[in-house]
Amino acid sequence: MSNPPAPLLVARDLVKSHGRTPALRGACLELREGETVAVTGASGSGSGKSTLLHCLAGIVRPDAGSVTYREERVDRLPEQRLSELRRTDFGVVFQFGQLIPELTTVDNVALPLMLAGTARGAAQEQAGAWLERFGVREQEAARPGELSGGQAQRAALARALVTAPRVVFADEPTGALDSLASEQVMTALVEAAREAGTAVLLITHDAQVAAYADREVRLQDGVTVASGVLA
Repeated sequence: MSNPPAPLLVARDLVKSHGRTPALRGACLELREGETVAVTGASGSGSGKSTLLHCLAGIVRPDAGSVTYREERVDRLPEQRLSELRRTDFGVVFQFGQLIPELTTVDNVALPLMLAGTARGAAQEQAGAWLERFGVREQEAARPGELSGGQAQRAALARALVTAPRVVFADEPTGALDSLASEQVMTALVEAAREAGTAVLLITHDAQVAAYADREVRLQDGVTVASGVLA
């Protein structure tokens, strides 16, 4: 029996407070290449799920503990290197998509490629292919305000995956969607990630969404209290 691959991303003993309010109190997590891990916990503030994602993605720095991506300490990297990782290796999807309202859908998806130096025409071509994959190619000329919630979230997923990242961080990506749109978004995300060998860290309080993952890590009051393979 072969050994499992080495962890791609490792968090050890993370501590983070927002003012006087503790969010993480020693959380630990490992994410391996190509796997989808659901981080679950009570809805609303208090469990530390979103704070954990923000620390892992280098959006915020923990007060203590370590985050290692391959051989780099994410928690110690300068902002320039963190920005580079988020353009190349990391893709991030938030609950409400956070598309840029002034840009068309295709330009929203193409933006990470253009920021990395790809010419606009080539970037739009790649973006269009990803919109096609997520079933929203017909909306490529629309602006975010003209999209439904499900369409906007699928465009946000296309934007997160267009650079072929090694890790996608998805923070409650279906929290603003109805059950049908949630199913469509999660199916598209998991299929695209598995085909590309992309690891996914999925933050959710919804058991039906967590069921799409290979493994679940549960947070309670900022501490990892359970981890296991989903049936």
